[in-house]
Amino acid sequence: MGKATEICKNCEKEFKEDFEFCPYCGQKAKDELTIGVLFYNTITNYFSFDARFFKSFFPLISKPGYLASRFIEGKRLLYLHPAQLYLFVSVVFFFLLTTLVVRDQVQEIDTALKKTLNKPIISDSTKIKAQQVLDSIKLDSILAPLKKQNPAIIDENEVKVFDSLIKSNTEKPITTEASFDFDVKKVDSLIAVGATDEDIYKAMGMSDDAGYFKRKYYEQGLKFYRQRNVGQVFQAAYDTIPVSLFILLPIFALILKLMYRKRGTYAHHLVFSFYFFSFLFTVFSIVLIVNVIWDVPDWIDWFIVLSTYFYLLIAIKHFYRQGWFLSFIKTGIASFIYLMIVIPIAIVIIFLVGFLFN
Repeated sequence: MGKATEICKNCEKEFKEDFEFCPYCGQKAKDELTIGVLFYNTITNYFSFDARFFKSFFPLISKPGYLASRFIEGKRLLYLHPAQLYLFVSVVFFFLLTTLVVRDQVQEIDTALKKTLNKPIISDSTKIKAQQVLDSIKLDSILAPLKKQNPAIIDENEVKVFDSLIKSNTEKPITTEASFDFDVKKVDSLIAVGATDEDIYKAMGMSDDAGYFKRKYYEQGLKFYRQRNVGQVFQAAYDTIPVSLFILLPIFALILKLMYRKRGTYAHHLVFSFYFFSFLFTVFSIVLIVNVIWDVPDWIDWFIVLSTYFYLLIAIKHFYRQGWFLSFIKTGIASFIYLMIVIPIAIVIIFLVGFLFN
């Protein structure tokens, strides 16, 4: 007669009753959920993470390239997993950045813009002028095709009158303290009389054959101009950065792979990149916290930022085990490609996404 068996509550596989743990998934066989079990598991998992984090934190700061080398060698339970460490540190950094820096900057931008632009624009004379502008836009759209196709349809004197009316309302754009590439006074006038968005887009410079992205550009431009909240563009861009880094970090690993084609698989370079970016976010988080407590001189902040380059140099030297000269050259090339090509392109894309789709 065979031994009694039972079914694992986790993976639903069958195993012998005298097993204390499931041989397939490792869950305890008789794991009845009680208050004690619930808190024991929570505290155990927390302190397990906590212990591995501190075991990883000090080597991360003081031994460039050490954690990546140990992980590649197979020491993967003693220290925090590189992806897990990166996620934890990046969440902390972006929380601090948003709380201590971004919110204040967004408010300052919006306040400055509103202070510049929020001026009384609605008056009887303004409305009359606005109506003339609106009429001139409509006249322009009607007369231009007619004059092009058959000038004889319209009397010469009438053409001159219409042209003078149109030209009188298409003078050089009026500039204010805030710089715009359209006639601010004309746009304000059109908004004051309740003109359609299409008429306002034309006053802002949009052509009739504008494509999707160009039209989207004018739609968003008018939206931010009306609401006076351009700071939201920066907020949206900042919000996009954490997601963007999931693309930018692998690109950095790809650059290292091109620099060291015979030094392991792409996954090895990805491990190194996870630890290096974890170091960056850790240092930047410390800088943010210290600046809240004590106003650190700018030159010290910049010195700390520049020191991360030398950290990268030492980390590459230890991880890839090449001489100082080659390590210096390859670190310089990788840094140049990433900082001067990849990052600028990413910044442009991030702000475009923040502007067009916010």
